[in-house]
Amino acid sequence: MITAIPHWLSPHAMHALGWSLLHFLWQGTALAALAAVLMALFQRSSARYVVGVSVLVLMSLAPLATFSYLQHTDVPSNARNSTPLVSAAWPLATSTSPTIPSQTLRVSSSDAIAWLVQAWLFGVAIFSLRSAGGFLLLERERRKRASVVGERVLEICYTLQDQLGISRTIQYCECKWLQAPAVIGWFRPVVFLPATALTGLSEDQLQAVIAHELAHIQRLDAFVNVFQVCLETLLFYHPAVWWLNKRIRSEREHCCDDIAVSLCGDAVEYARALTLMEELRSAPVFAMAANRGPLTDRIMRVLGLKTLRAGMRGIGLIGSLLCLSAALVAGNALLNLAHPALARANSRLQAVSESAGNSAATPKPSPSHNSVSQTTDTRTKTSTSTRTETATTTSYVDGLKDAGLTDLSVDTLIALKIQDVTPEYVRGLQEQGLHPDAEKLIGMRVQGVTPEYVRDFRAAGLNPSVDQLIGLKVQGADAEYYRGLKEAGIDPDIDRLVALKVQGVTPEYVRG
Repeated sequence: MITAIPHWLSPHAMHALGWSLLHFLWQGTALAALAAVLMALFQRSSARYVVGVSVLVLMSLAPLATFSYLQHTDVPSNARNSTPLVSAAWPLATSTSPTIPSQTLRVSSSDAIAWLVQAWLFGVAIFSLRSAGGFLLLERERRKRASVVGERVLEICYTLQDQLGISRTIQYCECKWLQAPAVIGWFRPVVFLPATALTGLSEDQLQAVIAHELAHIQRLDAFVNVFQVCLETLLFYHPAVWWLNKRIRSEREHCCDDIAVSLCGDAVEYARALTLMEELRSAPVFAMAANRGPLTDRIMRVLGLKTLRAGMRGIGLIGSLLCLSAALVAGNALLNLAHPALARANSRLQAVSESAGNSAATPKPSPSHNSVSQTTDTRTKTSTSTRTETATTTSYVDGLKDAGLTDLSVDTLIALKIQDVTPEYVRGLQEQGLHPDAEKLIGMRVQGVTPEYVRDFRAAGLNPSVDQLIGLKVQGADAEYYRGLKEAGIDPDIDRLVALKVQGVTPEYVRG
C-alpha cells in the first residue's frame, strides 16, 4: 500500500521516481548500445575508455534528468495528467472500460509505482551493504601489518614514479596476504607487493608490473572505480550498467598495460609476468590489481596478436546499432504507456480534424442522382446539428469568458470541455474565494473538488488553497474527518491533516 512508502517521499515525488526508473530501462539500453558503437569505431584503448566513462556519466544523469522533468511537468497527485490535454484525454483513454471507476485505476497505478519504488529502495540497500562491506574489508586488509620493501625494489619504484611524473606520496609495502601486486587507497595510495611476486618474477617483469600499478595511480582509476561501484548500487537492476562497467574495467587494464609496456619496452616479458600472476590470482574486488581482466585477451593484445573479439568488431557494430534502434522504439512505446491519454487524445483530435476537413471538401451531389432527396435530408440534418454544436460551443466559450477565463488555447478549451468544467462550476469556486487558472481547474475537476467540498472546509474553520484542496481530495480527507479529529482533541493544520490521512490516523484511533 501507499502508506508503506517512507513518509519523506511525497506521492508526486514517488510517481516521478518510479517512472524515472522505468524510463531508464530503455535509456540505459540505448546508451549502452551507443557506447558499443562508439567503442567499435576506435582502435586505441584510451579512447574506448573515455567513451565508456562518458557514457557511464550520461547513464547517471539520465534518471536525474527524467526525474526533474517529471517533477516539473506532472500535476501533483495525478500520475497521468501531466498537461491539460492529458487530463482531458484520460476519460477517452479509459472509455473502453466504463465499468472500472477512474479513481480505482488511479489508485492501482499509484500502488504499482509504490511497490516499484520500494523494491528499488530495498535493492539499493542490499547492494549498499555489499559495497560498504567490500570497502571496509579492503580498509581492514590495508591496515594489516606490512613491511617496507627492500632498497633495490624501492629504487625501482621511485624511478618508475619519476618517469610517470607522479608527485603524490606513495607507500610501497611487502605483504603476505596478497598473491598479486595491487593498489589500495584513494588519497594516500599504497602499492602492495606480495612476497610471491618479489621472489617469483624477474627484475624486468617486476618493473613492468609495478609500472602497471603506478599507471592506475597516475590515471586516478581508483576514483573512477568508486563511481562505478556507486552507479552499480543505484542502477543495479539494469544489465547494461554492469556490462558497461565490465568493459570500462577491461579497457582500463589495457590502458595500464600500454603504459607498462611503453616504460619497460619488453612486451614478451610483461606477457610472461601476466601469465605467472594469473596462476597466483587473488586480489580484492575493490582494489586495482595487475592481474585483473581477461588474461588471454590482454596477453594477445600486448603481443600484438589479433583476438577473436577484434575480428567480430563489425558484427558487434551492427548488433549495437540494432540494439540502439530497438531501445529507441521501446522508449517511444514506454512513453506512450506512461501517458496513454495524451496519445489517444491526440489521435482523436486528429480524427476530428480530418473528419471536419473531409466534410468541408465534400462536393455537392448532382441533381441527376436518384438519391438526391435522401442526400439533401442527410445534409440538412448534418448542417442543423453542426449549427447547434457551434452555437453550444460559442455559448460555452462566452460563459468561460464571463467567468474570467480568457485567452484560452484550443487544447485547453477541449480539456476543459471534456472534464465538464462549466462556467457554473467556475463561478461556484469563485464564490468560495478561489480563482484557479485553467490547468488548476482541470486538476480540481478530475479529483472531484466541488464548491460544496470547499464550503464544508470553510465552515469547519479551514481555508485551504487550490493545491491543498487537490491533495486533501486525493487522500480522501474531508471536513467531516477534520471535525472528527477536533472532537477527539487535536486540531491539525492542512499539511498535518493530509499526513494523518495518508498514515490512516482516524478519530477513533486518536480517542483510543
